[in-house]
Amino acid sequence: MALAAGKRLGPHEILSLIGAGGMGEVYKARDTRLDRIVAIKVLPAHLADRPEVDELDGRTDLFAFGAVVYEMLARKQRNDS
Repeated sequence: MALAAGKRLGPHEILSLIGAGGMGEVYKARDTRLDRIVAIKVLPAHLADRPEVDELDGRTDLFAFGAVVYEMLARKQRNDS
């Protein structure tokens, strides 16, 4: 289920869906703390209980150019459903 534009995930405001696949959905969003555009990947709920996801939960990877934030938000999607 795609997140609606305007929905908030923490400090991120969803702008639009970029794409979706077997590993989740990727959204264009605005980080309201840094006032910059970011990409957020939301994993499907069925992946949330996997041990390797526990290691990723809450981790943020900054790409070298510093313009995109990639966040793994598996539990957030399940909690918002």
